[in-house]
Amino acid sequence: MKKALYPMLAADLFLSACDETDIAKGTPSCIRQSVINLERESVCDDGVSVNEYFFQGKTVYVFNPGNCIADGSSEVLDADCNRLGFLGGFGGNTVNDGQVFFSTAEFRRTIWEKNITE
Repeated sequence: MKKALYPMLAADLFLSACDETDIAKGTPSCIRQSVINLERESVCDDGVSVNEYFFQGKTVYVFNPGNCIADGSSEVLDADCNRLGFLGGFGGNTVNDGQVFFSTAEFRRTIWEKNITE
């Protein structure tokens, strides 16, 4: 029994170390996975981040694709990974669900940002 336990613990430690690099504690699992996907798929080195806000009575996450994409938009997800809309983009959208996002949303924290040395 002990012989089987050690390899499982080692594998668990290895796998958890891979996807929890710099993601803030307390981040919902689906948001955590979306952050990992953004990190893998991002073409930018600057401005790529995920910020947590309190908006319309709930916690939401804004996925910033980075500064190297002209007219790139930031996806807004709730804690269950439901898409709530996009900010920025070609038209410079600032409205989400009928409210101007950045004047009504309360910034809480940055849960992840791309490390340029990666």
